[in-house]
This record gives sequence, C-alpha cells and structure tokens, in this order.
Amino acid sequence: EKKLAAYRQLKEGLEKGILAKDIFVEEEFATGLPLITIKPTIYVINVAEADLKKEINFELQPSVVICAKVEAELVELNPEEQKDYLKELGLEQSGLERLIQESYELLGLITYFTAGEKEVRAWTIHIDTKAPQAAGVIHTDFEKGFIKAEVINWEKLVSAGGWNQAREKGLVRLEGRDYLFQDGDTTIFKFNN
Repeated sequence: EKKLAAYRQLKEGLEKGILAKDIFVEEEFATGLPLITIKPTIYVINVAEADLKKEINFELQPSVVICAKVEAELVELNPEEQKDYLKELGLEQSGLERLIQESYELLGLITYFTAGEKEVRAWTIHIDTKAPQAAGVIHTDFEKGFIKAEVINWEKLVSAGGWNQAREKGLVRLEGRDYLFQDGDTTIFKFNN
C-alpha cells in the first residue's frame, strides 16, 4: 500500500510538470525507478563571450555558465596559452573545469592520488569513503589486506619536494581503517598480500 501511494504521488507530481527529484516520497520507493527526472541535474548555460563575466540569475540550480566558442578556442591552445587566454578574459577556470567541479560536488565525489617515482594517478571516490574502500578502488586485494595508509595533501607533498622530504618534515600521517579520505589526499597504501 505504501509503495502504491508513493507511485501515485510521483505520477501526480509528474503530470503537473514537477521533476521526480522534487517530489517527496520515501527514498526506498523511488530508488531504482527508471525516471530521468530523478537523476541529478546540472544546467549548462551557453552565453556570448561578452556575457561571460556578467552575473546571470538562473532559476534552475546547480548551473554553470560557459561560452562554447571560448571552450572550442581553449582546446586548440597549449596549457600556458590557455592560462593567458583565460586571464585575458578575466576568468580563473575554463567552463569545462567549472562543469567538472560542479559535477563532482553534485554527485558527492572527491579525488585522491597515488604518487610514486614513476607515475601519479588520480582516483575518484565518494565523499566519506574510508581508507580500505579507497584502496579497493585500485585493487580489491588492497582493500582485503589493508593495514595503513600514508597520507598527505598533494599541495604539501609538492611543497615539501617529495615523499622523503615530507616524511622528514613530519607532514606525512599514518592513517588506519576509519580514516575518511579528503579531496586532494595523496597516499601510499600498506597492505598484506
């Protein structure tokens, strides 16, 4: 009966033009329904280059204002030229960068890094992911055999000049199973095979 009542409530709201995500029903009844309007949404507003710096009050949120012409020009430039061009326009980031950040926020995602001598890799996890589960994103054996994680924010690691220097300065922390990974953490996992 509860399920039927929830579906009726959804149906009535949808018929009135209300997005499914804005209709209050118990989550257990809405989860898994193939309703496109229940999905997280970001509104991307394409404006003229001259309007990029203007404050636009857009009713639907979250939203990101971009200029497709500028974005197309940016992909043709090398990273240094991109920075210069954005600075010339009075922007700190490209529209694509802002869209990615807004998407991560909407979906509750963060990025952590693994950094060794040969490579640096970025890994995407949900906010409030504990250390063993973060390790499991790399490989399930890392999660099963998790012991500890050496952790430092990437900016501190770069400022220190690398892992050895960061350890010498006492900037690297040893974290256990209950540690919740933070956006920008860089780690080396300790695990049993």
